[in-house]
Amino acid sequence: MELGRRDFIKASGAGIGGLALWQLLGSGNTLAAPKRFSLTRQVGEKTTICPYDASGCGFIVATEGGRVMNIEGDPEHPVNNGAACAKGSSLRQLSADNERRLRKVLYRRPGGTEWEEQSWDWAIDSIAQRIKETRDGNWMETDEGIIVNRTEAIGNLGGAALDNEECYLLVKMMRALGLVYIEHQARI
Repeated sequence: MELGRRDFIKASGAGIGGLALWQLLGSGNTLAAPKRFSLTRQVGEKTTICPYDASGCGFIVATEGGRVMNIEGDPEHPVNNGAACAKGSSLRQLSADNERRLRKVLYRRPGGTEWEEQSWDWAIDSIAQRIKETRDGNWMETDEGIIVNRTEAIGNLGGAALDNEECYLLVKMMRALGLVYIEHQARI
């Protein structure tokens, strides 16, 4: 008797099904009730988008008591279907409660070798002052007799983590400052 491929698959399926049925019913073993466990820990879950490479991969962030407990790929997200690249797998490092995350402004003076601790107010004021000085020092009111009111000394590159609304506001602010060189690198 020759056994064809279809007959082999049928016989294998019947054999496995019979073995499973014998194991459940005929061997004298009874199925154990599933173990119960307490769900007293309150873990909240929110979805988010990976900020790294603008692919738009989705992640689920689990929090407990205001602390990030876990970050994993969202299996229902159409871009990554729960998978995560090496950068996406390291999202936990970005969380605000990561003990290794910098919480202070560190500044190194031009030509300096040591980092100095500064306040957030100092950092924001310093950035605003440098933008104003650069803008005012390189302001162009006209170009070949045409009114342009712009500066070409500052450029802006939007990041992959910005959504459409943030991009809109950022471009409005940059145009109000007179910037010409405005770019965005998202791929979504």
